[in-house]
Amino acid sequence: MTFDGPPSGVDPNVPSIARVYDYWLGGKDNFAADREMGERVKAVVPELPLMAYHNRLFLGRVVRFLAGEAGIGRFLDLGAGLPTMENVHEVAQKVRPDAEVVYVDNDAVALAHARALLATTGNTHVVDGDLYRPEPILAEADALIGLDRPVAVMMLAMLHFVPDEDAGRIVRTVLDAVPSGSYLVISHIGDSPQLRKAAEFYRASGTGVVLRSAERIARFLDGLELVAPGVVPLPEWRPDGSVPALDLMAGMAAFCGVGRKP
Repeated sequence: MTFDGPPSGVDPNVPSIARVYDYWLGGKDNFAADREMGERVKAVVPELPLMAYHNRLFLGRVVRFLAGEAGIGRFLDLGAGLPTMENVHEVAQKVRPDAEVVYVDNDAVALAHARALLATTGNTHVVDGDLYRPEPILAEADALIGLDRPVAVMMLAMLHFVPDEDAGRIVRTVLDAVPSGSYLVISHIGDSPQLRKAAEFYRASGTGVVLRSAERIARFLDGLELVAPGVVPLPEWRPDGSVPALDLMAGMAAFCGVGRKP
């Protein structure tokens, strides 16, 4: 699906995090303001597009683990962004065709593309939801796929846009709503002098960014059974053939982790 112009209600002059991310991944669904912001941030932290790429590789690995070894058949993807390579439902349904996925976002472009992509796809749903109000999202997800059985909650590259006073509340609310045996998956940029400069660009565009150390990121998984290898740089979580060997040696200020609700 392509747009001749922006969807109703979308200001193409205001950068969108989802569309900047799409631009870094080589997507086409972004506007000049998104590309300008992406280039400005990349000038300060050239590895950010690589982080975005590794975030997608991590998504693929963790969904294959969850749908396979962990036996999870339901996925709730919060802050899903624009559909791009290896979407959650594509990966999960290759492992188990009956896997059900709910995508949640509030970016109009992301929602329009997701709905077009999934129009003929079974067991997948798109929800327009405000992550700062998780209760309505959870109620809709429960109605769509049922949250009475274990579910994998995906919070990829999302929590670093949420301030401390809200991030913990959102995570706790979501975890309280899912049963024992559910999983929480997070990925999050770290903290470094270069990333602090990049965060300034985002804040200037009206998007707050919270940089957290690996230790602070790990606190989101407190009370859960941490899945090995724990909270680690993106390329180091259960690497497979999709991760170039050289990247494993480099490390990066972007972390991920998976926890199981006891």
